[in-house]
Amino acid sequence: MDYKKDLLAKLPELKNIEGFPIGKDEDIVALSQPPYYTACPNPYIADFIKEHGTPYNEETDTYHREPYVGDVSEGKNGAVYNAHSYHTKIPHKAIDQYIEHFTNEGDIILDGFCGSGSTGFSASMLNRYSILNDLGPSASYMSYVYNKPKVSSIELTEEFNRIYNEVVAEVSWMYKTKYGTYNGEIQNTILTDVFLCKYCGHEYKFADLAVNLDNKTINSQYKCERCNADISKANSEVSFIKKYDEAIRQEISIAKKEIFLIQGSIGTRRFEKKADDYDIELLKKIDETTIPYWFPTDRMPEGDEARRNDPYGYTNVHHFITKRNLYTLAMLYNKIQSSKYFADLLFVFQSCIQRATITNRFRFAGTGNLSGTLYIPSLIIERSVMPLFKNKFRDYIRMNEFKNWENNKVIVTNQSTTALSNVKSNSIDYIFTDPPFGNNLMYSELSFWWEAWLRIFTNISKESIINRTQNKNLSEYNSLMYSSFREYYRVLKPKRWITVVFHNSKSSVWNGIQDAITKAGFLISQVTTLDKQQGSFKQVTAPGAVANDLVISAFKPSNKFDANFAKNAGENLEMLFIDEFLTNLPISPKIERTEKMLYSKMIAYYIQRGYEIRYDAKSFYSLLHANFVQEDGFWFTAGQINSYLEYKKQQKLEGIDEVKSGEMFLFVTDEKSALVWLYNFLSIPKTFSDISVAYNQTANIQGDNVPELRELLEQNFIFENAKYRRPQSEPEHNQLVEKRERQLMREFETLLIQTQTERKKIKEIRKEVLVFGFETCYKNKRYQDILTVASKLDKSILENNGDLNDFVQASEIMISGIM
Repeated sequence: MDYKKDLLAKLPELKNIEGFPIGKDEDIVALSQPPYYTACPNPYIADFIKEHGTPYNEETDTYHREPYVGDVSEGKNGAVYNAHSYHTKIPHKAIDQYIEHFTNEGDIILDGFCGSGSTGFSASMLNRYSILNDLGPSASYMSYVYNKPKVSSIELTEEFNRIYNEVVAEVSWMYKTKYGTYNGEIQNTILTDVFLCKYCGHEYKFADLAVNLDNKTINSQYKCERCNADISKANSEVSFIKKYDEAIRQEISIAKKEIFLIQGSIGTRRFEKKADDYDIELLKKIDETTIPYWFPTDRMPEGDEARRNDPYGYTNVHHFITKRNLYTLAMLYNKIQSSKYFADLLFVFQSCIQRATITNRFRFAGTGNLSGTLYIPSLIIERSVMPLFKNKFRDYIRMNEFKNWENNKVIVTNQSTTALSNVKSNSIDYIFTDPPFGNNLMYSELSFWWEAWLRIFTNISKESIINRTQNKNLSEYNSLMYSSFREYYRVLKPKRWITVVFHNSKSSVWNGIQDAITKAGFLISQVTTLDKQQGSFKQVTAPGAVANDLVISAFKPSNKFDANFAKNAGENLEMLFIDEFLTNLPISPKIERTEKMLYSKMIAYYIQRGYEIRYDAKSFYSLLHANFVQEDGFWFTAGQINSYLEYKKQQKLEGIDEVKSGEMFLFVTDEKSALVWLYNFLSIPKTFSDISVAYNQTANIQGDNVPELRELLEQNFIFENAKYRRPQSEPEHNQLVEKRERQLMREFETLLIQTQTERKKIKEIRKEVLVFGFETCYKNKRYQDILTVASKLDKSILENNGDLNDFVQASEIMISGIM
């Protein structure tokens, strides 16, 4: 079959799929390598699944896994990682452990937000198959080349050398310099901003005043050469230059840059020198030279990040690349287009683009752009393209040699994860995914340079981000995430797992992603950490940024489980829910096995599906006692308890010491997590003083008016012999529950009256009062009371508390149905 001709014929139908990229048909087909990669929704995925997949049959299915236990730490290095940069990237070795745990050889894995394709690389190395998708054309292309079978390194190197030598022969004069009486090759050129002193208007080069080459320091404060005033770039004005831009045929005004330093080589010898007249004249000659090859001149897109450089005149793609680098890249691109190794060499070419721009910062401690941004620094290091191209090709060859597969194990598609209509239901064995999180990174804007060279652009209508320019707030982001996870749920086989990497510490985004996962139908079983050892600039410095990524493990219940709940609207199936949930937890002390967390999980599941809640805290406790086994404050099924006792014996933990100390519960941020921590900490009775010391070291309460520690203890534990202890019998438990619930309901009714009579918004609340009050009102069909209180809450309260928002949304649905 002529797949390219077939793909062209299918394009009209494929354009109806959400996320179809922006580009001409001929460019989409030209870039595609069907059937294993299409620069649009891939119509050959069904054939791939039919060939490599195993149809799901619940009657004969014996699959069972517990969540992967253990944190993962993998550094960002090695041949595979270095072959191509990406905005966020998980080392493939960090993914290996999840794939090995949750899948068998020959299984099919899906990643709908694949980025650079690390999931596929890991799967292929472990003899699995994978389906990779990304909304971004550059990412999906990158994923394809990363994951296509190994090629002949010898033949590829011969082709590289041919192109390399042809380009060098034409452009080498642009990278010449003089070092004494010797002719040198330019490796890097340091450019500097030009400013105007705010006091006297004197024009100065930033590097001349701020950079001390002897001490290898860059000073933020310095003296004006003319008026001797203390100045800095922050209080100076940018100097502009007007010139005719022949590429877009118009005069432009752009921030002035001048050369400062040359880093070069003579043979194997390296040298560094101040730029001189020869270098200045060379740049003038280059500036007067016409580039005879095509290069992109696209206007930078509207966006929170993409337009940050507009005030300085950097408005189009080609403005971010110096003239000689642009000439060299354009010639390289022209040569690569007709190569039989087009896909491989275009990948190497694309890996050079970012490093070849003026976003690279000159620093004495290293180079590189400000990760996650399009920031142009005041000191730029212009890297010569051909040495860069050679180095990146070396990385590519190392990556190619690292591959251990010679047949196609990966199929790549370019579309939105919100509509995976070309992926069959119940056909995927495992999902590993690292979706965009809120406003962390503006992926389509950061990828625009790459896409401009590919001539295919992201369809941003379904881009899952929070972005003012795209008019996408938290609500739109949550909706897109829900649509994506709903599709994940549909295509994943029952009883299988999804692993979600999360790297945004904002509670509103955290709640949104959890809601999307659970509302889609998944049951979240565990949260662990993934330390990628390096973070983007925004991850490291943004307010509230997390050091490590969180990893969410969730599973899709069996068909029988789903069918029973749908048929009976959850009635009398509370025990089935707990059994299904506990069965898919690791047999170890986990916070999810505590009574409070189990009750919270069940309530959320019922509310999100509109089922009636028939259990309160007391009756739920009775349900647990009658049907499950408690040990060390954790609940297990009858089939799990012996394994847990054996686990304790193997771990040599008498009562699980780390549980007793509370060390395993790191996130005490509100009243519910505080009560869970206290319950486990009080495995043996303790004095208030002992409790207070440990509690104060652990608690980091945010956004919740939690009562004082002594009040929490009085309401929820037994005070006996000058110590606090857990309730030991059902009557003791119920007595405390009744006492606590009476107090919570009194506070809620007072709050309800306040919202009915006062107009001001409520910005601070005791979250447990709202949770219990909303739960009680929902059971008693007092839906309007829930909405009345919710209408007076500051919107951040509902955004940051998914369990509260569930009651509000359910009440809105119920009220609509009643009316």
